[in-house]
Amino acid sequence: MPPLKNFKRFDARPILARGEKPLPAILAAAQGLKPGQGLLVIAPFLPAPLIELFRSEGWLSETKSGKDGHWRVYFWRDNMKGSC
Repeated sequence: MPPLKNFKRFDARPILARGEKPLPAILAAAQGLKPGQGLLVIAPFLPAPLIELFRSEGWLSETKSGKDGHWRVYFWRDNMKGSC
């Protein structure tokens, strides 16, 4: 896993609160990553379908439940050449 300072933060909560789907914006954020970077997605629930989608594209992930009840999912690749 890259150092935490190398993760770009994506907070899906405001998008979800508006009743919108955050997937297009998350995928765009993932495509904009440089080698050695990762993506931190914050959501009010465990985004299992998103985790499975990223895994199917070769991403690694780690999940953490925050004290606030929200989930933090870290996505990264050992080889960041591909995109989601």
